[in-house]
Amino acid sequence: MAGTTRPVMNREEVDRALARLGAERDAVEAALLALQDHPGLRLLTGAELSGRTRERWAVAEGGVALLWALFDRYAEALASARAVRSRRTRPTAAELTELGELLAGRSVTVSGGRLPHPSGQLASSARLVEQVTLGELLERMNGWYAVVIEVVSAVDAVWSALPARIDLLLAELGRVQMLAGSVGVRPGGHPLADDLDDLARQLTALRALVVADPLALWRPSRVPAQRGRAAEDAAWASPTGAVDTAGFDRMGRRLDDVRVELESLLRLRDESHERLQQVADLLQRADLTLAEARRARGEVLAKIAATEVPPVPGPPSALREAIGQAVGFQQTGQWHRLGPLLDALEDAAAKELGRARQSLTEVAQPLAVRAELRGRLEAYKAMAARLGLAEDPEVVERFEKARWLLWSAPCDLRAAAEAVSRFQQALRAPERQPQPPAPQPPAPRPEQPEQPQLPDGQPPQVQDGPRAERTDQGEDSDG
Repeated sequence: MAGTTRPVMNREEVDRALARLGAERDAVEAALLALQDHPGLRLLTGAELSGRTRERWAVAEGGVALLWALFDRYAEALASARAVRSRRTRPTAAELTELGELLAGRSVTVSGGRLPHPSGQLASSARLVEQVTLGELLERMNGWYAVVIEVVSAVDAVWSALPARIDLLLAELGRVQMLAGSVGVRPGGHPLADDLDDLARQLTALRALVVADPLALWRPSRVPAQRGRAAEDAAWASPTGAVDTAGFDRMGRRLDDVRVELESLLRLRDESHERLQQVADLLQRADLTLAEARRARGEVLAKIAATEVPPVPGPPSALREAIGQAVGFQQTGQWHRLGPLLDALEDAAAKELGRARQSLTEVAQPLAVRAELRGRLEAYKAMAARLGLAEDPEVVERFEKARWLLWSAPCDLRAAAEAVSRFQQALRAPERQPQPPAPQPPAPRPEQPEQPQLPDGQPPQVQDGPRAERTDQGEDSDG
């Protein structure tokens, strides 16, 4: 921007200063025209504001009119300098002095006004009228423009970012509230409904705050415009910052959480009949198992002697009452109450079936022991047949004894187990084990008779037998 120059200029300096100041005038005019068409300025004009936005706009609104007034003074002063320069091609010394005063001296009369304090309040004015240079006038316009554009741009950013999103979230909240009503979630009867009402109040309050005091939700990346000279390349640029959407985002996440819980209740509504039927099936199986356990207990008491049989528990009446309550919740659409009750019923029914099976196992254990002993006895009987001991008197006696004990009622399991063990021992007695055949001694070899010797030491000739055969074949008989 223009600063203080020499009071006396030559022709070339005058021409360069006029070109520079003319370019700056065009830039200021373009920025002011853009500001006049700024959507934030249009929205702020006539708006009912409150809080920080009302304070800042009270300053900025006056700055808009002041900017145009200062620009007019700047344009008039520049036009006067151009008129002097256009008198002749080569200005006289007096004209150069006049041009130097117009372009660099305090030749512009403006109303005395200072830039606002960083807090947004106008500082007290020292004088009603001031004499300033064109450079100082441009600097003052830069400062006021920064004040105005900061407020206008921040308000436009907040109003562009939040109201439409809040309206969409409010519409979604309405749909979620309808979903809550369809699954029996109503205010005062369920925490989710209370959460939805609280969200509706917070969103409504947030929207009112955004409309009336948008600057309450603006977080600038630098402090508001302050008194002083700004950088030329950033003087007419829009300020930077961010809209504070933390509260809005938090409400959106909270609404999503409520929607997820309501959708789980909706799935419960669709699955409740099947799940209740499964619970009833589990209890029916538990009843059948307990009935089998009672039957087995009676059989054990009748057929097994000297045995302590544990009692069989009764039917789960409390669970059946809870099932009736769950059915009532289902019929009246109280899904938020049915959910935890149904979870507890499923767990209790599974435990009840396990308890019934455990009771049946404990009660029927003596019968299982008797069945095992009978199976072992039959297996040992087959072993006796393979060993050829099926007719052995002692083996037959021990088998009949064990069989009589196992097939009599009441059955003494201890005596029967001992009898089966004795029958097994009889099969394993050494004297009843099959003996391997004794090895046969080898047959003695026949002795060869000693042949008589001839006087000259040669054996006698035999005409028959193998030797005769060899003679017939042409061998010499006397060797």
